[in-house]
Amino acid sequence: MRKRFARASDLGLTAREFAVLRRLDTPQKIQAFVHGLRQNFELDGQTCRSVREVLRSRRAHCIEGAMLAAAALWIHGEAPLLLDLRAERDYDHVVTLFRRHGRWGAISKTNGIGLRGRDPVYESLRELAMSYFHEYTNRREHKTLREYSVPLDLRRLDTSLWVSGKKNCWDVCEELDGLRHFRLMGRRHLKAVTRRDPFERRVNRMLQYARPRALIEKMREKQLARRKK
Repeated sequence: MRKRFARASDLGLTAREFAVLRRLDTPQKIQAFVHGLRQNFELDGQTCRSVREVLRSRRAHCIEGAMLAAAALWIHGEAPLLLDLRAERDYDHVVTLFRRHGRWGAISKTNGIGLRGRDPVYESLRELAMSYFHEYTNRREHKTLREYSVPLDLRRLDTSLWVSGKKNCWDVCEELDGLRHFRLMGRRHLKAVTRRDPFERRVNRMLQYARPRALIEKMREKQLARRKK
């Protein structure tokens, strides 16, 4: 489906669901809405919820927020494009792309400060991806971002999978994994990369939405199990 403007019938959404996204008529409004969604901590297992399920639960993590943002852009005549940021010894991150006056920007759902959205000031996707490098770290404070993908146009996929479906839409994850990815730097450049300093580590502990107690307990149990090994 390559329609420029997506209608409610194209997306399989109800009038009420569609109205929520139709009100988000700028990237700034979309980003604010995505920030306002509570964090999906996946307490019952990994998820990749459709746009409908995100609207219902008002919770999301990165790819779930990215798909909602893409649907909102499509409703307003912009291509629903996702970009995959691939990390080493860390989780990937997915953002929604948009362009203004020939420059790229990104809409992002994250619970921390470093991987949030980007204003449309980047001349290339590589330049946009590199803007995430310094803050993209794992729990050991290693900077882990290594690759970025070509854009995924979600119009290639059936909207019953990623917009109106009630099941996890793992097809989108598989499509992103299968895209061509480009390395951001070579091994010799990585030798000069340092860990974040203590001040940066303290700042990075700040979260928009606090982790639930059940998740904290799980993390402690995992840490204890590692120490016993």
